[in-house]
Amino acid sequence: MYNLAIIGGGPAGYVAAERAGKKGLKVVLFEKRELGGVCLNEGCIPTKTLLYSAKMYDHACGGKKYGIKTENVSFEYKKIAERKTKVVRKLVAGIKMKMEAHDIEVVRGEAYITKGNNDSITISCGEQFYEAEKLLICTGSEAFIPPIPGIEGNTAVLTNREMLALTEAPQSFVIIGGGVIGMEFASFCNSLGTPVTVIEMLPEILGGMDREIGEMLRGIYAKRGVKFCMECRVTRIDGGKVYYIDMEGNEQIVEGEKILMSVGRRPTLTGFGLENIAVETERGIKVNSVMQTSMPNIYAAGDVTGFSLLAHTASREAEVAVNHITGIEDCMEYNAIPGVVYTNPEVSCVGITEEQALKNGIEHTVCKLPMTYSGRFVAENEGQTGLCKVILSPDEKILGVHMLGNPSSEFVCAACMAIGTGMTMEQLRRMIFPHPTVSEILKEL
Repeated sequence: MYNLAIIGGGPAGYVAAERAGKKGLKVVLFEKRELGGVCLNEGCIPTKTLLYSAKMYDHACGGKKYGIKTENVSFEYKKIAERKTKVVRKLVAGIKMKMEAHDIEVVRGEAYITKGNNDSITISCGEQFYEAEKLLICTGSEAFIPPIPGIEGNTAVLTNREMLALTEAPQSFVIIGGGVIGMEFASFCNSLGTPVTVIEMLPEILGGMDREIGEMLRGIYAKRGVKFCMECRVTRIDGGKVYYIDMEGNEQIVEGEKILMSVGRRPTLTGFGLENIAVETERGIKVNSVMQTSMPNIYAAGDVTGFSLLAHTASREAEVAVNHITGIEDCMEYNAIPGVVYTNPEVSCVGITEEQALKNGIEHTVCKLPMTYSGRFVAENEGQTGLCKVILSPDEKILGVHMLGNPSSEFVCAACMAIGTGMTMEQLRRMIFPHPTVSEILKEL
């Protein structure tokens, strides 16, 4: 019998397996595709690899602004795609080595829970059966495909998985959904010269993030040629034609060689025998602060809980679960989870937004500065602007930080620590930041 069985080898599953193995537990990890899950194979890593190539191309094309002369700049999409695949393979191999180093038994195939009680859980995979004292469910999430007529069987319609498998840039691109994934692919294709149209039902892109930041980012990409159709509802798709109702109630048509469905993801709750155990679900699998489900020997972590569909959240939830299993005091807190949009420029945020504070009646003040208050930002972002926005409580505790500008993703963790430890703005100002760095903007407010 195993001490712990884990279903799913993504950022929650492989982190949990490694941590449990280090603690001396006998662990079996089930993964039906590749170790690393969606994040490493079909999401975070391949997307960011493509986006970095696009950023390099942007820099080369814009070299004149920095006194660098470039001529006949071009790109080879095939090589961009090949590099993406190479990066993914390298990192997958690294995870495999970690599993071997900690004696984790990795079983490739579809795991299925056949029965479970408070003493043990039985899982089948292929023709084999495995028994474990405890189970951690890390089955992740899947792209949500809305019931729009014309999607099924349409080869022009892609999810992020098919988009990442392309070997050449689309000639024209329609993105349904202006969230994080949609905007990252809009950024990538726009940099490579592909005409892009984004159709979004909400009044602003990046729903759930700071609205002012979203508006600024949309303005930047609109100037670069991306067409935005806001407050529009797609009604049907015919080949490469997307029919939608605009905010005035009129039907419009936009056409693209490829169409990306990017309207969100939902927890994967079927196909692995969840119905055979008495675990409560809501949006996802319900868990407490130590990631236990309604069955005390069954835990869940990552996107399957339906709370925060982010890889770094999944990894932390996995750590909390394993800590509880091994008797280490810990609990999951969600007040300082960062979010990043890897467009060019980047968007980085943590904590509550101004809109959330207003909606929930939270007393607050807003401080903001253009990113151009940072000398390093001005030196490295010729002709660009940006914003650093901080939400403060009446006693000046930091409740939220929202930034537009490069490379905010690399120092948003400082804001996370400030919020997580309950720092005030004055306490943050007393910290010594290296100079010159863009991160200094945080203490200029």
